[in-house]
Amino acid sequence: MTLIGFLILLLIAAICGGIGQSLAGYDLGGCLVSIIVGFIGAYIGLWIAGRMGLPDFFTINVEGKPFPIIWAIIGSAIFTFIVALLRRAFTGRT
Repeated sequence: MTLIGFLILLLIAAICGGIGQSLAGYDLGGCLVSIIVGFIGAYIGLWIAGRMGLPDFFTINVEGKPFPIIWAIIGSAIFTFIVALLRRAFTGRT
């Protein structure tokens, strides 16, 4: 994978992570955190889709590496919601 392809993949993950955080109604951090949340969300979303037998749709291929946009957004929202619940439970604040 080239540097440009990797940067495009990071940008797509950041956008998906940011949208997922917005849907969950909780902000975990800045741009780097959005990238991480986007990648974690892609894994969670694909795992849920595989368990439920749902198809992959709206997948973007960046230099042969598929990135599931919809499942990344759904997984990011789920991950952010779980982290927000855990943070509120352990710290007692929002």
